Amino acid sequence: MIGKGIRKNDSEALLSGKPVYTEDLIFHKDVLTIKLLRSLHAFARIKSIDVEKAKKLDGIVDIYTYKDVPQTRYTECGESFPEASPYDRLLLEPVVRYVGDEVAIIVAEDERTAEKAKKLIKVEYEVFEPILDLEKAESSHIIIHESNDIYCPFDFGYDNKKNIVSKFDYGHGDVEEEFKNCDVIIERTYHTQAQAHCMMETHKAYSYIDERGRLVVMSANQSVYHMRRQIAKAVELPLSKVRVIKPRIGGGFGGKNVAILEPYVAFCTLKTGRPCKLIYNRRETFGATSVRHPIRITIKIGSDREGNIKAIHMKGLNNTGAYGSNGPAVTMEVGQNVLPLYAKVPAIKYEGKTVYTNMVSSGALRGYGATQGSFAMDSAINELANELNMDPIELKLKNTIRKGAVGGIIQNSIKSLNLEKCIERGKKLIGWDEKYPRIEVSDNKVRAVGMAVAIHSSGISGIDMASVILRLVEDGTYLLFSGSADLGTGSDTILCQIAADALNTDIDNIIIHVGDTDACPYDTGAYASCTTYVTGNAVVRAAEKLKEKMINTAAKKLGTASANLVLEEDKIRHREDESMYILLSTLGEEAVLGYDAEVLMADATFGSRESPRPFMAGFAEVEVDKITGEVKLLNYVLVADCGTVINPNLARIQAEGGLTQGIGLALFEDVKYTDTGKLITDNFLQYNVPVKKDIGNIIVEFQPDYEPTGPFGAKSIGEAVVHTPPPAIASAVYNAVGVYIRDLPITSEKVYKGMKELNKK
Repeated sequence: MIGKGIRKNDSEALLSGKPVYTEDLIFHKDVLTIKLLRSLHAFARIKSIDVEKAKKLDGIVDIYTYKDVPQTRYTECGESFPEASPYDRLLLEPVVRYVGDEVAIIVAEDERTAEKAKKLIKVEYEVFEPILDLEKAESSHIIIHESNDIYCPFDFGYDNKKNIVSKFDYGHGDVEEEFKNCDVIIERTYHTQAQAHCMMETHKAYSYIDERGRLVVMSANQSVYHMRRQIAKAVELPLSKVRVIKPRIGGGFGGKNVAILEPYVAFCTLKTGRPCKLIYNRRETFGATSVRHPIRITIKIGSDREGNIKAIHMKGLNNTGAYGSNGPAVTMEVGQNVLPLYAKVPAIKYEGKTVYTNMVSSGALRGYGATQGSFAMDSAINELANELNMDPIELKLKNTIRKGAVGGIIQNSIKSLNLEKCIERGKKLIGWDEKYPRIEVSDNKVRAVGMAVAIHSSGISGIDMASVILRLVEDGTYLLFSGSADLGTGSDTILCQIAADALNTDIDNIIIHVGDTDACPYDTGAYASCTTYVTGNAVVRAAEKLKEKMINTAAKKLGTASANLVLEEDKIRHREDESMYILLSTLGEEAVLGYDAEVLMADATFGSRESPRPFMAGFAEVEVDKITGEVKLLNYVLVADCGTVINPNLARIQAEGGLTQGIGLALFEDVKYTDTGKLITDNFLQYNVPVKKDIGNIIVEFQPDYEPTGPFGAKSIGEAVVHTPPPAIASAVYNAVGVYIRDLPITSEKVYKGMKELNKK
C-alpha cells in the first residue's frame, strides 16, 4: 500500500454531496440559534448594556452579557497542556479589545429573530485609544489586558503591563565575537503581513445534552481533545461531563485549532437545556476568528569573502492581536523551525517577543511562524549572496547542514536529508543555469529566477503523542480508531494505507473511525505537521502488536509454532504447507465466542523525542513589467524531501495547495484595517486570494530520503511547502529589476516605487 496514489476514502461521499459536515448533521428539530453582538470599537469599556427590549421579542429565549457568564479564564489555543499561551479569555468581558470582540450572546428560536434582537440592544461605551501598531505596543502607556488574574501554564515571559505576551531566546555561540571575524555584514528588516485562512467551510458548532446528562459539542475542529479541555474550562465543567465530536472538516489550515465559538454553544446549551448552534458567516470568519501573525524580523548576518557565514543574529517582534492564543509558540517557531538549517554556522542568536495589539487575534496558520521566519532568513541569505557577488545556491549549499549533523541548536542527529538533490533537480526543472539572474524579453519586460530553501518539523518533539486502537472484525476486516483529524488532507486515507501495509492487506479492509473523545483514544490532533509521523507511528506499533496476537492465536488453533505462520489478506497460513491455514473471518468469529474467547485487538501509543525535518527547495520564475512594476509568476518548482512518500497523489496535492497559499502571501493577500481598527478585508471582494491564473505553472517533485524513525520512512509535508514562495519570488523580483521588497505582499505599486527610487540614485 505504501507509495500508491490511492484516492481519499471519503471522496465519493464528498463528490456526491452526502451530508458530512457539521451543519448537515444537526438532528435536533428544536435547535436554538445563537448570534453574537460584537463591538464597534477597537478598545473600549462597556459602561452600560440594556437588553430588556430585545428580550421581549417573540422567539428570544435569552440574552447574556458579561454579568451572566462564568469567570474562569481559558485560552483559545488548541495545543497540548501546558500550553504556550496565557489564559486571557472569558466568554464575555466588560472590556472589548478589537472591532468584532463579543459583547452579548443572543439565543433565539430562529436566525431572523436573533438578528432583529441585535439591533435592539443598547450599549454605552467608554472608548479608549487603541494600539494598532506592533512597534508601539511595548512602550505604550495603554495597557490592553489590565487583569491580574491571567494564568500562564509556565513562565514564557508574560508581562501584561508592557503588553508583552512572551519572550524567547535561542541559539549557540557568541555572535558579537564572530561578527568581528566577518568581512561582509548586512542587516535587514523584513515584515510579513497578516493572512486569512480562507477555508471553504466557515466556523460552525452545535451542542446538546445527551440522554445521560452530558454535554456534547460537535464542530469542525482540528483537535477534539484540546477542544474538550478548553470548553470544559470555559464553562466550568469537569472533562468527564464533556464529549467533543469532529465530523468532516471543510478546510482548516490551523484556523480550526482554536476554541473560538465552541465555548459559546456549550454555555448556551447548559443555560437553556436545549440544543444550540452557532454558524459564522464569512464576515465573522474573516473578522472574529484568527489570522496569520504579522511579524517584523530583523536579521544581521556576516561572512568572510568566500561566503562562509560566521554569525546570524535574528530578532522577531510578533503581533498576536487582542488575545495571546498561539502567539508565544509561533514566536518560538520563527527561530526553531528556521535556524537549524544553518546550524553549522559558528554563532546563532534568536530573540523573539510577542505583543498584544487591538486587532483580530492571530492564531495558528499553516507554517506557524516558520513561514515568516523563512521569508526573512532566506531573503537575508539571498541579499548576502548579492553582496558577495555569488550565486545564492552556492552560498546556501556552502552553509546548510548535512545528514548526520548534530550539536549546537540541533538536539538529535539528522538521519534523513536530501537537500542537495532537491536543489539539483529544482535547478534543472526551472532552467536556472540558462535563466539566472535575468533575461530581457522585450523593451519593458524582463524575466528572472529566484530560489529558496526551507525546513519544518514532524510534530512537536517531547510533547505531541497519539494512541490508536486496531481490532479484527468478525468478517476478517479491521477497525482503526484514532483521535486524529483529517482537514481534507487525506490523513485518514494515509493512516489506512499504513495500517493496511503493516497488516499485509488491502486498504478497503481498513475502516477508520476518528475524532470522538468518547470513542477514540487520545491524539494531539492535526497541527504541527504531526499526523503522518506521530499517529502513523502509533498505527504501525498497534498493527505489529495485533499481527503478533493474531498469529499466536492461529498457531494454537493450527497446532504449530507461531514462527511457521504468515499473515495474508484473508488468512493466516503455514509458510511451507499452504493447506494449513485459518481464515481471518473464522479467527474473528471465534475470538468473540466462548468463555475463553479474547477479542483480537491492540492499542499502541507513540510520542517521539525527535521531530525529523522535511527539506524543501523552491524555484520561482517571474516576469516583471519595468514600466508598471507588475509581477507575474510564470513557473514555480518545488522539490521536496519528505521521506517516504506514502501517497504521491495526496502529497502532491498538499504541496500544490501549500504553494498556492505561499504565493498568495508573497503577492496578493493582505489583511487591511482602517485607522480606527475596523477590518476592511472581511469578504472575498476585498480580500485578494490568488486564483489559478495568478499562480502560473506549478511543478512538484519528490527526492525522498528514508527517515528511519518514521512510519515506513515517512516525514511531514503539510506545512513546509508554504515556506519557499515568498523569499524565492522576492529574490526573483530583485534579479529582474534590482528592487528588494522586504514588506509583503510584493505589489506592483511597491515594485514601481522601488524602481523609481533606484533610478534617482
